[in-house]
Amino acid sequence: MGDIFEKIKDSFFVIAGPCVIENDAVCFHVAEKINEICNRLNIPYIFKSSFDKANRSSISSYRGPGLENGLKVLSDISDSFEIPVTTDVHETQQVKLVAEHVDILQIPAFLCRQTDLLVEAGKTGKTVNVKKGQFLSGNDMGNVISKLEYTGNKKIIITERGNMFGYNNLVVDMRNFPILKRYGYPVVFDATHSVQTPGGLGKCSGGDRNFVPYLASSAVAAGANGVFMEVHPEPDKALCDGANSIYLKDAEKTIKNLLEIYNIIKNQEKKTV
Repeated sequence: MGDIFEKIKDSFFVIAGPCVIENDAVCFHVAEKINEICNRLNIPYIFKSSFDKANRSSISSYRGPGLENGLKVLSDISDSFEIPVTTDVHETQQVKLVAEHVDILQIPAFLCRQTDLLVEAGKTGKTVNVKKGQFLSGNDMGNVISKLEYTGNKKIIITERGNMFGYNNLVVDMRNFPILKRYGYPVVFDATHSVQTPGGLGKCSGGDRNFVPYLASSAVAAGANGVFMEVHPEPDKALCDGANSIYLKDAEKTIKNLLEIYNIIKNQEKKTV
């Protein structure tokens, strides 16, 4: 597959999959369908899913299959479809092992300022995708990026996922895309977590997937290089983040529309150079 960072740094790309690894069948089905779509559109695809959702609202919420079983699913998907995979790490002791099985290490938004975690991830030499915290501005990410660059790792992706707007709500400041792009790394829009209502249903988060196409289109128009989406065949039956996940059947239309917008923006930029 080669170095995934080289493939995505100058291309529109998609990071997509179920929020959490529920079982092999769901993950393989989503990976297969999204991979087919991206192959037809000739754009890079990275499969994503979590082996452990460590920040669920309730102690009784489903978190995932755990480290060992989850990494096996991710490795099997990567091997079966010959596609790169990514998952999040929450603790420094997870980083080295996870890096042996995935192509991109993801730093969750709540942990984006954790120095030891960032440094450990950077040292692996893997591409590191850092989600901007819901409590940070675009300008605040400069210090986060510096921690990764300190390790000598320049394979960095920055993901915007909205900011807290009062209680149980998020808002996306589109000014953050040109701000984040100034750092010189690919910028991704987390289109599905950005429509969450964190903790909005009491023991779990709510959301409204109907807003995903609108926000994603705006983000790509504002300069996003790629999009991160949680996709599920039956979102209302998903074990995590179903309310903000999009239907698998709607993925192709959404991705096609975003690619068209991306190409329009790129052509405009070429004309102004």
